[in-house]
Amino acid sequence: MTSREVTVTNSPGLHLRAAGVLVQLADEFSSEIWIERDGQRANAKSIMSVLSLAAAMGAVLMLTAEGSDAEEAVESLVDLFARGFEPGG
Repeated sequence: MTSREVTVTNSPGLHLRAAGVLVQLADEFSSEIWIERDGQRANAKSIMSVLSLAAAMGAVLMLTAEGSDAEEAVESLVDLFARGFEPGG
């Protein structure tokens, strides 16, 4: 299991487009991936689950993955947050 803390840095927060990009990336990995905020846990492969976190700019989230590609999954998602959900990397 691999975990990393991230902060939402883009001004609209984890809104529909950003959540869609996150879910699409998470789906590329076989590991189970979770995002936690203030005790609420969301499946990173479910857009409705991710949106339920209502993570605005400045929200601190914990990314956790468990499986054969967990480390790669978490690092890719950390990079996505660092880029403000913009294409690249």
